[in-house]
Amino acid sequence: MSTAVHLHPVLYKPALEVAPDDEAETARLLREGLLDIAGRVAADEGHAHRAVHAKSHGLLVGELRVRDDLPLPLAQGLFARPGARHDVVMRLSTTPGDLLPDSVSTPRGLALKVLGVRGPRVPESGEQATQDFVMVNGPAFSAPSARKFLGSLKLLAKTTDRLPRGKQLISAALQGLEALIEKAGGDSVTLRAMGGQPETHILGETFHTQVPTLHGPYMAKYSVAPVSPELLAHRGAPIDTHGHPDALREAVVAHFRRHGGVWELRAQLCMDLERMPVEDASVVWPEELSPHVTVATLVFAPQLAWSPARAAAIDDGMAFNPWHALAAHRPIGSIMRVRKAAYEMAAGFRAARNRVTITEPASAADIPD
Repeated sequence: MSTAVHLHPVLYKPALEVAPDDEAETARLLREGLLDIAGRVAADEGHAHRAVHAKSHGLLVGELRVRDDLPLPLAQGLFARPGARHDVVMRLSTTPGDLLPDSVSTPRGLALKVLGVRGPRVPESGEQATQDFVMVNGPAFSAPSARKFLGSLKLLAKTTDRLPRGKQLISAALQGLEALIEKAGGDSVTLRAMGGQPETHILGETFHTQVPTLHGPYMAKYSVAPVSPELLAHRGAPIDTHGHPDALREAVVAHFRRHGGVWELRAQLCMDLERMPVEDASVVWPEELSPHVTVATLVFAPQLAWSPARAAAIDDGMAFNPWHALAAHRPIGSIMRVRKAAYEMAAGFRAARNRVTITEPASAADIPD
């Protein structure tokens, strides 16, 4: 949505965040589960990958352009300076921690790193000058809380690197069931997460942070949506994965060989704590209460959208972490709190196993063409 609206968002108060007594234990078990996944894949592949979103399909360099007419509730943090421009790195992925063929069709991810960001930061991000957003192609998280998510992660750890052919057959069956549910006007987050994601072009997807962060004195969730005609042409377009284990990557590379692309980065401010809760990440915040409003555009020129050199620089050499953040965009809520140490652990494991240094780029010039 590109039209400014009159907004009266809820002010953030620390009392809105309520940590359960067992949150520290949940965070520890989450770290152990992610390390188990990463360790299994590293043993199989001889190389460490992310414990989730291991497989990249597009590695892009572009520019973020902040809107110059934002009303005050939206003109916060990264978006406070009208017309500001920043280099960005975008990573497109799918959710599993093992490197599966694309016929095992799972939810898609988008990670965005905004460079050259100045201002007060969350303590965990030190002297960095980046702002990260981590998104998936669905508006709500698969579990309401960190404890519930831990159960899903344990199941994922048990199935990592086992029976890839069986995963393909199950994925095909789930895609058929998901199609029936969608025809009836529904949608199943669980089916998609298990392998029922429709086999469609990743560049036509809209991505969501699913969980909230601060937006200055307010709270928001964010989304990234394609808006240029070349990208919109891919919305819902089928992808043939038969005989193409890297079909999504091939499709992204083919697109950016000839075309660029424009996405909108949108903010959805919290307007009602009952219908837009902070601690229950499984609730979709209603658009009728608070529409997504464009706060910036993301512009990408034609380029080589994936290469071994870019994979070494971005897949191995970078970490995307919502705690790489300005204080104005500090993550909030149970899911975000337990992610903090888990993301740090996962990045540390990759760096040690691959014998690389994970760094924060200063500009697009640091990324291989």
